[in-house]
Amino acid sequence: MIRIAVDAMGGDIGPDVTLAASLAFLRAHPDAELLLVGQPEVLAAHPLHAQLLAQARCEIVAASEVVTMDDSIEIALRRKKNSSMRVAINQVKEGRAQVAVSGGNTGALMAIARYVLKTLEGIDRPAIASQLPNAAGKATTMLDLGANVDCTEEHLLQFAVMGSALVAAIADIPSPTVGLLNIGEEAIKGGDMIKKAGRLLRAASDSGDINFYGNVEGNDIFKGTTDLVVCDGFVGNVALKSSEGLAHMIGDYIKAEFSRNLLTKMAALVAYPVLSAFKKRFDHRRYNGAALLGLRGLVFKSHGSADAFAFEQALGRAYDAARNNLLERVRERIAHAAPLLVAARGAVSTDDAQAASRLPAEFPVSTPAH
Repeated sequence: MIRIAVDAMGGDIGPDVTLAASLAFLRAHPDAELLLVGQPEVLAAHPLHAQLLAQARCEIVAASEVVTMDDSIEIALRRKKNSSMRVAINQVKEGRAQVAVSGGNTGALMAIARYVLKTLEGIDRPAIASQLPNAAGKATTMLDLGANVDCTEEHLLQFAVMGSALVAAIADIPSPTVGLLNIGEEAIKGGDMIKKAGRLLRAASDSGDINFYGNVEGNDIFKGTTDLVVCDGFVGNVALKSSEGLAHMIGDYIKAEFSRNLLTKMAALVAYPVLSAFKKRFDHRRYNGAALLGLRGLVFKSHGSADAFAFEQALGRAYDAARNNLLERVRERIAHAAPLLVAARGAVSTDDAQAASRLPAEFPVSTPAH
């Protein structure tokens, strides 16, 4: 049985979404169990409470507090120690669940997960990885999607190693291709950090740690040129939000064409099957559920505004990750790449120290800890 801890109070809507999604998920997955974490009195008063408990594979876990979407990381981490988000992650730490899912505050979720579960040996920063639809009819996995705005080349190497394990586990692709997001395909393009990252990824490919394709551009994400795209969190988050905006735009366009004059309504009716299929393929709800990679436990993030269908998709991705032993696969990949990761860490530290030594004495710089 795969047991998932669900932050039933998280997200913009809370139990109305999480409980409906949980019920649908249990009906579709007879080998799954859910730990619904939240305020017992709120969950007990919900119309779906009795139906969920009747499944006999669902248990309520009490939590007295809720992390709101506006709470700062300090409040979520230090003041709300019995929040549904934290209690759900504790279920993973204590071994009661294989994976936790929350649609709550992203910054708070990452901070709490990192504090409670800690990072894996060899990984400096956890990253957020999710899928974006592509023209090949499949999906391109991308990371980081917002957890780390400022990244070094070493971090991008770590992302590539962890992301490869994710794609291998979820998409059943033993040796997924990895692309480094850049402003051009040529190795000479991009800033110094990207060029250094490219050299590290090529070295990792030579040693068999990843399958590096080379540099890719933004349009390659949606072409499906590679199975995995690696970038810093700022760029990744912009790409994610752009894809979501495209899906909304398509939906709004279809609605608008059906609301105009008779001629446009007739034309829209003829084109509806094609437009509907296109909208479905690029519906961001189908790809909901981002993995927080690099932790000593599995945690998945649902979009805060997810509806029941989208949250159910996040539960499904978490289920697949646990069933396919994602955590062990990440550990194995990191262990295999350990010599390269250590060498890259030393090279980055040396570069930082050399850069600091070239600055005037009035500009002291401390080499960052890795």
